[in-house]
Amino acid sequence: MHSKNTNTKHNNLTRRELAETLSNQLGYSQSNCALMVDSFLDSMKQTLLRGEPIKLVHFGTFSIRDKSSRKGRNPRTGETITIKKRQTVSFRPSKELRERVNR
Repeated sequence: MHSKNTNTKHNNLTRRELAETLSNQLGYSQSNCALMVDSFLDSMKQTLLRGEPIKLVHFGTFSIRDKSSRKGRNPRTGETITIKKRQTVSFRPSKELRERVNR
């Protein structure tokens, strides 16, 4: 699905590349495929903002995780600081994806 793009910094998969791949595989225009990608990602974002997990079978699960406050250290000064409690998005790959990555 992802082709190497030498112009892309760090070889990230972009929304544009996703739309191009959909366009090539399905035969729809790139502008329609860009709308599909944006709609899909917006749906994922809204689901997570409601606090609901997203399970994509054979891929993995995205969820919101609470992180407690904790002590940390400023790497520049060595000063001890308190890192505030917060929420973060967590991804847990499916067993199948984990196995394929670790082959």
